[in-house]
Amino acid sequence: MKNFTSFTGLLFCLFVSINCYAQSVANYSIVFESFWETPSVDPVNGISTIPLPSNAHWSQLAIATHQTENSILQMGTAASAGIELIAEEGNTSTFESEVTANPDADKFVIGGGLASAQGTITRSIQISSDYPFVSLASMIAPSPDWFIAINSENLRSGNNTVNNGWKASYTVDVFPYDAGTEDGNGYNGSNLASNPIGVITSLSNVAPFDGVNSNMSHRIGTVTFNYIESTLSNDVVEALENAIIYPNPAKGKITISNIKNIDLKSAQIYSILGRLVKDIPVEKGLSKLEIDLPHSNKGVYILNLKSADKSTTKKLVIN
Repeated sequence: MKNFTSFTGLLFCLFVSINCYAQSVANYSIVFESFWETPSVDPVNGISTIPLPSNAHWSQLAIATHQTENSILQMGTAASAGIELIAEEGNTSTFESEVTANPDADKFVIGGGLASAQGTITRSIQISSDYPFVSLASMIAPSPDWFIAINSENLRSGNNTVNNGWKASYTVDVFPYDAGTEDGNGYNGSNLASNPIGVITSLSNVAPFDGVNSNMSHRIGTVTFNYIESTLSNDVVEALENAIIYPNPAKGKITISNIKNIDLKSAQIYSILGRLVKDIPVEKGLSKLEIDLPHSNKGVYILNLKSADKSTTKKLVIN
């Protein structure tokens, strides 16, 4: 079972004498800064050749980590139902379901929306070396089906002697895209569906994102990946990772086994948005732990297991 976390801890990998290394995890903060404006208001960064609507804003920033390139999002191909819903309505629920069901994906996290055209959205995230790619999307709102996206940004540097192989902080430019699912060329959310459905295409240098005063290739913003820290895996973490949860999906009760040799302190269940649903204290020396599930809505939850000085998280599905 792959890990699925909201934004806790980190485990990582070391450069041993034969130049191989174990699994590792790093903490980053992801900062999206929007420059969406007209050149008349922002001569340096402005790219919109038509006035922005009074309710210009950004939807929640949907972020996924995954193992291989193009497994979550790919430009030049038809948008998934999840990307379509983000681009047209700013709704992340279907995209979340796609990520959760994708065996190549590890985590799905949400950054807050932005109630204005310009500003920043910041989200902390833990990234595993087994799933080093980051993809993200947010709706340019209101619009027919326009959004910003980053596809398969690899946070591994290839140099295991620095930051345990993770890239230091850096910034990438972000550009607008058309999902190819709805017609329209202005800031209006009520438009006819495209017939036939198109593919995801760049709107950089395409009206209305072709402001003549822009000197940054018509970017609409930036995303900064701020490296915070990373750690190396150890036997305690590996033991926590080997804990078995069954049944999963579950209803009513679950059992956690393989914990006899772990100094397990507690087990906590969180909602997918990070709200603590249940905190379970643990008696020392147990070989297994039975947990009555909270009377919660069906869906995906996070089970956080804590030892004396380490923690790990696992996805829990309640039916």
